[in-house]
Amino acid sequence: MRTITRVSVMKAASAAWRKKGLTIGFVPTMGALHEGHLSLVREARRRADVTVVSIFVNPTQFGPQEDLARYPRDLARDSALLKKEGVQTLFCPDEAQMYPPGYRTFVEVQGLQDRLCGATRPGHFRGVATVVLKLFNIVRPDVAFFGWKDAQQLILLRQMVRDLDGDVRVVGLPIVREPDGLARSSRNAYLSPEERKAATVLSKSLTTAEQAVRAGERDARKITALIRSAVDAEPLARLDYVEVVGQKSLEPLATISGDVLIALAAFVGRTRLIDNVRIRN
Repeated sequence: MRTITRVSVMKAASAAWRKKGLTIGFVPTMGALHEGHLSLVREARRRADVTVVSIFVNPTQFGPQEDLARYPRDLARDSALLKKEGVQTLFCPDEAQMYPPGYRTFVEVQGLQDRLCGATRPGHFRGVATVVLKLFNIVRPDVAFFGWKDAQQLILLRQMVRDLDGDVRVVGLPIVREPDGLARSSRNAYLSPEERKAATVLSKSLTTAEQAVRAGERDARKITALIRSAVDAEPLARLDYVEVVGQKSLEPLATISGDVLIALAAFVGRTRLIDNVRIRN
């Protein structure tokens, strides 16, 4: 596996592959890799001739009181995992490469960026959209892979690519969960044993909500009330938000119909976790 740290070198490698007619599959990450990331890597390897994984902890998507400084970083471990998976290229630029002196351009996806997580993390999706577009322009992939755990991110990035006439196809893959239902996340490493056990309330509450919808409940307020009640009953968990929204617009729904996303964020101890379930009616 080749490790590239400079933007110019990554661009040159991509140009060489494209000249040979090779397809490029891309998995952007912030490292601290887990099975969710690796499921994306395997799909990229299956669908493309060359697989590129990026690791960059993007400072522009963290707020001033968020966990940028303590975000888990272990490049040696991540590199070993990617090499074992057969990844050809790891792109891990530093901040100076991605945001050189004088940098002043950012991307916004209006409307979608201000809902759900964007309502309580102002500026987060501005940072996400900017760094992903930069990575797309550097790597020039044919197809890029994201997990549905970050559903808002996936929906927003698809909109960005459509609006800006991008050449990359954005593929979403299912949430990868632990045996007890907890969605895989790099931030799970922050949880104490007691918090780790408590965190399962998120997936359990979503499962209860999904069952209610499939049993015929169509009142979105009743669905969110079910989830609130379950999370409130867990002393170590504190709900940030729960909403029932349309899967494409992210607009809140009063009545459940069509393709629906039930999304939540909650603090378990000091750790903020997200989860969701998608339902097609």
